[in-house]
Amino acid sequence: LKALGKAGDATANQFLMHAIAEQRPDDGLLSEESKDTPERLAKSRVWIIDPVDGTREYGEERSDWAVHVALTIDGRPEIGAVALPGLDGGVVLRTDAPQALPPAAAIPRLLVSRTRPAAEAVAVAAALGGELVPMGSAGAKAMAVVRGEAEIYLHSGGQYEWDSCAPAAVAAAHGLHCSRIDGSPLVYNQPDTWMPDLLICRPEWAERVLAEVKSLLAAA
Repeated sequence: LKALGKAGDATANQFLMHAIAEQRPDDGLLSEESKDTPERLAKSRVWIIDPVDGTREYGEERSDWAVHVALTIDGRPEIGAVALPGLDGGVVLRTDAPQALPPAAAIPRLLVSRTRPAAEAVAVAAALGGELVPMGSAGAKAMAVVRGEAEIYLHSGGQYEWDSCAPAAVAAAHGLHCSRIDGSPLVYNQPDTWMPDLLICRPEWAERVLAEVKSLLAAA
């Protein structure tokens, strides 16, 4: 299974890197699967990609993995697509083709990691009277909110820019709230690619979730 995951990562990365370099040679590029270089930091337009987000899920032949491609402009996630090839027929959600959000559930559903649910997400779910929904990749979780399968994706266990850039671009284009868990904006193409936390949720839940997180952090 690990070998399958590694092969998938390498193949997808080679394809995407070549396509972007060929069609947008002057843009910067950051990929999880390629060695980072400082050249991107001086560029306004930088592509941030994750060839296979959820390598474990891909290797296990599950459906909750994704492919992330995003273009940041001056650090903002402006254009992007998230593919969910494991779903029946394959699904691609894009910033240039937003769809209306499906109706929200009365009881909020919070997406969490299959293996290590973030403590803050568990606590916020309890405070809201919500339900936890375990799922694989970050892209699959974010797109589950876009697709109406959940209301809130709160992550505080650590990620990198490629984990959330395309999902944030697509989620924002669909009218969702996207920020750090303290409410500050998501800023990409930084020297340090570590991005420890993320909130993607339906706009009607954003204020309440941010308030609950603030209260939790103040009490910690």
